[in-house]
Amino acid sequence: MGKVYEFPSQQVQGLGYLDKELRKLLESKGADQQLIDFAATQLTDIYAQLSESEQYIFSLTVPAGMSEEDREDLNQQINVGLEGIRQENHAMMVKLVAQLVLAEVRLYQHEHGD
Repeated sequence: MGKVYEFPSQQVQGLGYLDKELRKLLESKGADQQLIDFAATQLTDIYAQLSESEQYIFSLTVPAGMSEEDREDLNQQINVGLEGIRQENHAMMVKLVAQLVLAEVRLYQHEHGD
């Protein structure tokens, strides 16, 4: 079976959801469009940094005598392990993104006298 591709990606879907919810929340609190746009831009920038940090890349040299089947099995186990780590950290990272965006919004409001 071939690889399944999802369009848009999960990261794009996640960012779209967060952007929509942030905009609704700020609108409900009476924020003006300039503040809403600032917050959305901060969210996009910070979320992009988060997505980049979740791209794990490393090299591993396997013994020359290892069979192709064992190499594929090892590769699969490593990928499953990395995905587990990414998923465990992702929820915490999204919370930190939200806190950072909120801090940036408060700083923006303070600097602009809102």
